[in-house]
Amino acid sequence: MRVIDGSYGEGGGQILRTALALSVITGEAVKVINIRAKRPKPGLRPQHLYGVLALKELSNGEVKGAKEGSTELEFYPKGIKTKHIKVPIETAGSITLVLQALLPAMVFADSEVTFEVTGGTDVPWSPPVDYLKYVTLYALKKMGIKAEIEIRRRGHYPKGGGLVVGKVHPWEEKKPLVATEFKRLHSFEGISHAVRLPSHVAIRQSKAAREVLERVYPSVPVEIREEYYEPVKDPHLGPGSGIVVWANTEVLRLGGDALGERGKPAEVVGREAATELLEQLKTGCGVDKFLGDQLIPFLAFAGGEIWVSEITRHLITNVWVVEQFFGKVFEVKGEVGKPGKVKVVRKVGV
Repeated sequence: MRVIDGSYGEGGGQILRTALALSVITGEAVKVINIRAKRPKPGLRPQHLYGVLALKELSNGEVKGAKEGSTELEFYPKGIKTKHIKVPIETAGSITLVLQALLPAMVFADSEVTFEVTGGTDVPWSPPVDYLKYVTLYALKKMGIKAEIEIRRRGHYPKGGGLVVGKVHPWEEKKPLVATEFKRLHSFEGISHAVRLPSHVAIRQSKAAREVLERVYPSVPVEIREEYYEPVKDPHLGPGSGIVVWANTEVLRLGGDALGERGKPAEVVGREAATELLEQLKTGCGVDKFLGDQLIPFLAFAGGEIWVSEITRHLITNVWVVEQFFGKVFEVKGEVGKPGKVKVVRKVGV
């Protein structure tokens, strides 16, 4: 059994997510120790536990140690069974982090897999669902992956209750991704939302973000969609707001986002997201720092080279997990916290 040390690098839940996804893909049993050892509350939290159980269902597998707070887990996959996966996170646990665990494995099924996940769509310390839909899936499509998601209802901390459905098709043609530097910035897009809040919150977030982007790139068109609801028709369980903005280049999309919170003016939220996006664009690299680590498991199988606006500890950690399974796969040039290059030197076949 392969043993993966969950305390390596940034020591978070991503080690578990990637290790179990690769276990499902390879059919190889895995033991993860020291799960989330470097987090204030180590061990499995609800969203990690639900991700584990979803992968168990997808692979018709067996698991030992799958309980909240557990710092050690054994996972025995039996082969991907095509089916409908339902993940009912009863808290505001992150839907996107669960999907980060599921997506690499689902693309290796022999026919279409559908899924339905409830929980948090826009919560701290995880990618917002709009980022996953409009930035991550856009990049994966370039690699030959056909996946789609639909946001039926948003969920914010602390009540959750968000609902995301979607489907993933088998990954038939693995196309290498070459995303080095971008030369042209075509347009900016985004979505500013506010639920169980006045409509002006979404509008003010959008306006503030637009002003920041237009100040730096006056000739680049900006289109930010505003999402809000009439009080009597608002299906959400609790209040929340946020904004995701992205830049369309000839290479990929780069993104920035921010979440609203009590006492934080909508203008601050909008400016925060736009400023974060501008930071990603400064280096001219084709991949932003958030997407970089998400692409690592897929790059291992597709091949290619990406230049990232920042080498993060998440990226380095994900490279390490992949190489625990397959040996040397990547060449990473650059220091943590600075722009860098990631190249596949040996593509993995399964």
